[in-house]
Amino acid sequence: MENILFKELGPHEQDLHKKWMLEAIKEAEKARAIGEVPIGAVVVHNEEIIGRGFNIRESQHQATGHAEMIAIRQANERLKAWRLQGAKLYVTLEPCPMCAGASVLARLDQVIFAARDPKGGCGGSLMNLMHEERFNHQVEVIEGVLEAECSQLMSDFFRQLRLRKKEIKAKYISSVNIHR
Repeated sequence: MENILFKELGPHEQDLHKKWMLEAIKEAEKARAIGEVPIGAVVVHNEEIIGRGFNIRESQHQATGHAEMIAIRQANERLKAWRLQGAKLYVTLEPCPMCAGASVLARLDQVIFAARDPKGGCGGSLMNLMHEERFNHQVEVIEGVLEAECSQLMSDFFRQLRLRKKEIKAKYISSVNIHR
């Protein structure tokens, strides 16, 4: 099983995936607004959002505070089931090992992501846990939906973070020099 590239899909399917990815981007914006890495996710079942999530790892001091984990948990609660068969997860960044594993364990039909994560992605970048044949379930993966927009969101966030750190360092150095 190989990943499906967004550009290989037909126009109707592309429009549908864009619609839901825009919802995931709204969630990513919520994360950015509170200083979190801007990653957002939604779970869609029967053309309805049944779970939403955005990163809260830093603000809530939770190792599992990833957008995907929150969205999957909400979807489980909404369906009152741990199996999310027939559901799709849309996420702005390729899932990490934990989130890819949760997608398999939740029995999602598809994971659709925007941008690859070369440092931690387990939807094809470092490995593809969702296609691992030794598991009793595999998840179809579609990649590249609104990739440019989501990549830009991440780039802008990290650029601003570096600038803030540089400003803090400059203020610290300035205050140390004043007190000498």
